[in-house]
Amino acid sequence: MFQDRVLFIDGEAIVIDKPAGLPVDRPRDRSQSLEDMLDQLTFGFQRLPLPVHRLDRDTSGCLLLARNPKAHKRFGQAFEAGTVVKRYLAILDGDPAEDSGTIDLPLIKVSTEETGWRMTGDANGKPARTRWEVVERARGKAMLAFFPETGRTHQIRVHAAEGLGLPILGDPVYGKGGPAVMLHAAELTVPREGKPDIHAEAPLPVRFHNMGFGRG
Repeated sequence: MFQDRVLFIDGEAIVIDKPAGLPVDRPRDRSQSLEDMLDQLTFGFQRLPLPVHRLDRDTSGCLLLARNPKAHKRFGQAFEAGTVVKRYLAILDGDPAEDSGTIDLPLIKVSTEETGWRMTGDANGKPARTRWEVVERARGKAMLAFFPETGRTHQIRVHAAEGLGLPILGDPVYGKGGPAVMLHAAELTVPREGKPDIHAEAPLPVRFHNMGFGRG
């Protein structure tokens, strides 16, 4: 399944184009996850690679895995230090008035018995910043590039819904839901000391083309 989804590979790193619908960690319902399929990504190594970060189940695109524990630690530190550059693409359920901007909205986790947990903007939350720019507009909707400068849970989804007032199309928690969540991790660059950067770009998924975006 993953042979044609490898975007980058060397002795210490693999970047795959994770399909939408596949959780990274094994979920409570025991449905299939990336964790169950890591043996498909050894490529001659005995050790299983380990995911360095997470993408939501319904988010597709660039996911970094480390091929040894030392690399895993170094890459994790790069994410924590904010030196990793990430570009996401999302179709919003609406069209922003501006062409670009920065959302500076701290996030906090809230939980209720009825709806479970979610993230929301709160002055007492953890700092969260996202740059954005419009890539394409069509039929009252827009495809945006998001550049998160911090790595909070659900950051882009909440920043779209609360920061821009336009949720990501198909988002079941922060928007109206739908057949697919239109969020894709399009590009990832991880700097490495003494080695070339890890760099990968994941092609735009068919579900975006089906919505009339990215055909040009």
